[in-house]
Amino acid sequence: MSEAIKNRYEFTIFFDVENGNPNGDPDSGGMPRIDPETGYGIVTDVCLKRKIRNYVEATKENSENSVGYGIYIKNGVVLNALEVEAGKEFGIDNELKELQKASTKKEAKEIGKKIKKDNPEIDKLLFSYMCNNYYDIRTFGAVMTTFVKGALNCGQVRGPVQLGFARSVDRILPQEISITRVAITTEADAEKKDNEMGRKYIVPYGLYRCDGYVSANLARKTTGFSEDDLNLLWEALVNMFDTDHSAARGKMATRKLIVFKHDSELGTCPAYKLFEAVSAKRKEGIEVPRNFYDYEIKINKETIPSDVEVTEII
Repeated sequence: MSEAIKNRYEFTIFFDVENGNPNGDPDSGGMPRIDPETGYGIVTDVCLKRKIRNYVEATKENSENSVGYGIYIKNGVVLNALEVEAGKEFGIDNELKELQKASTKKEAKEIGKKIKKDNPEIDKLLFSYMCNNYYDIRTFGAVMTTFVKGALNCGQVRGPVQLGFARSVDRILPQEISITRVAITTEADAEKKDNEMGRKYIVPYGLYRCDGYVSANLARKTTGFSEDDLNLLWEALVNMFDTDHSAARGKMATRKLIVFKHDSELGTCPAYKLFEAVSAKRKEGIEVPRNFYDYEIKINKETIPSDVEVTEII
């Protein structure tokens, strides 16, 4: 793998939704997530990470450079199986299977001790294997349950890239839309009715903002997150909605990505000062925003230190 990044970064991303549901809340029947006290919309960090993972998988799965860009957290994959696959590299796949079947913590720890006794470096080897082979572990970190269960010190990985919740710039007003379909589910229902009713939630329009962090210190100490990985992250943030369209989400797009690059590993400027330099507000005369051009996004570069480089990728 390439050398780990050497500079700290922060970034701000703006994305919007038109006539869609950006992030349904299963506890509210799939309604768009909303702050009940303020009416502002919310999109979780987990939702955005899912889209980044999907983009990386879609662009790398059939490419010549797919090695090192596997996705650990994805639909239809049993995580324990991936961890046993890693064990095959070092001849401990059978021991890991036994570990997964352990019924008590004591039993699991005993198996873990045996693994480490036979190979004292197994923690480091498994850790390196998982980081080198899975982009999302290298980026966001992971909790690998099999390794944790056996008290192996490679099971919890703290990733250098972290995202906050996205929050809408203005209040949103979700709408519940009634829909019909002419296809009937059962023959019994077909005798009683000609169509079936359903409902879907939409946000007519919403512009959302999310702030994120990239730690060069954690990249160097833990996962080895590299410049190539970083460039792929920017690419994914810009294009993540274009590979993830669905009828439920309507029209979504990344509208702006602002990157702050420090001149050192730890940086000298608090992240909040950089985020406060970015503002978004409705243009004069716009009462009900219905597209991105109803907003004005500004960067107050006078408040940004000279040792922080600002780049507008889009």
